[in-house]
Amino acid sequence: MTVQRQIGFWIAALVLAVLLLFVLRGILLPFVAGFALAYLLDPLADRLQKVGIGRLGASLLILVLFVLIFILALVILVPFAAQQVGAFVERLPGYVTRLQELGAEQLGPLIRRLGIEEVLPAAPPSVGNLISQGIAWMTTFLQGLWSGGQALIGIFSLLVVTPVVAFYMLVDWDRMVRTVDSWMPLRHRDTIRAIARDIDRAIAGFVRGQALVCIILGSFYGVGLALIGLNFGVLIGMTAGLLSFIPYVGSLTGLILSVGVAIVQFWPDWAMIAATLGIFVFGQFVEGNILSPKLVGDSVGLHPVWLMFALVAFGALFGFVGLLLAVPLAAAMGVIARFALRQYLASPLYRGADPVILKPRIEAERKADLDA
Repeated sequence: MTVQRQIGFWIAALVLAVLLLFVLRGILLPFVAGFALAYLLDPLADRLQKVGIGRLGASLLILVLFVLIFILALVILVPFAAQQVGAFVERLPGYVTRLQELGAEQLGPLIRRLGIEEVLPAAPPSVGNLISQGIAWMTTFLQGLWSGGQALIGIFSLLVVTPVVAFYMLVDWDRMVRTVDSWMPLRHRDTIRAIARDIDRAIAGFVRGQALVCIILGSFYGVGLALIGLNFGVLIGMTAGLLSFIPYVGSLTGLILSVGVAIVQFWPDWAMIAATLGIFVFGQFVEGNILSPKLVGDSVGLHPVWLMFALVAFGALFGFVGLLLAVPLAAAMGVIARFALRQYLASPLYRGADPVILKPRIEAERKADLDA
């Protein structure tokens, strides 16, 4: 009965937390962002403490440097990115139309030779209208996320509240961890601590490691595409690096965009098209064999499909707040699910009430299979 009460208590606490998150999602963004920022910067504060800087001084130094770098990045990157994105969106229908024309020109004779002319449409559809509709849909989707995350606060509030929350969280981080740890049930404290360490390892390994992977890949793709003279090469490369936070999505998106632009720009120069393709093939090789194993590791346990589902689901439910919470919650749920599976495999529910009887039966069945 005690176990049932404990399970009921934690289920009720989980339901209450989800309800509060849903009800307060409009005002949680700066607080969630501040908490996430403090979590990411806590290891740096710990290292500064080890060299003799107090916790308060280390937190203040880290936040000041972070805000300065963030403002500098906004001043330098935002105008360039806005200009590049506007120009790319304006020329995108033309790129798609030209690709369609090249495809008809190159594949048309082969299709006619095979006797399947009906595959070619009599009149090509209005690609420009299709692209415009797609851009409008994406704009509506982003506006929905924006309104969901910014219902009661503006950008000014976000930029002011987030650093303040992050500063206080960073100063009191160790004390908060000790306080929460003291609340854990004494009987299950060791188990909860082990699960918490696994969750922290999964979140830290993925978020911090994957962020470094994104920065390295985005820089490599952007510089590489710019060096070969590809139009919008820096924009495409940085976009591919940013989307690499979702495994395989960034490289695939960048590959499709860059090769499409390269075909329109360089046709019929196959060497330049192959060079564009080679940049992404090399980048994917380095990511899969060097960057991800070294920086992210194999113990994270976040499957790409599960991660994409979490991002889409939490983003649709909670807006930008959900996007910030998707990765840590997905990692936590994965760790808890694996722990529950291990408990089930070690329990009598899986092994049976009498393992002495079960073992001969398994061996008999295995011997029968071998004889068959």
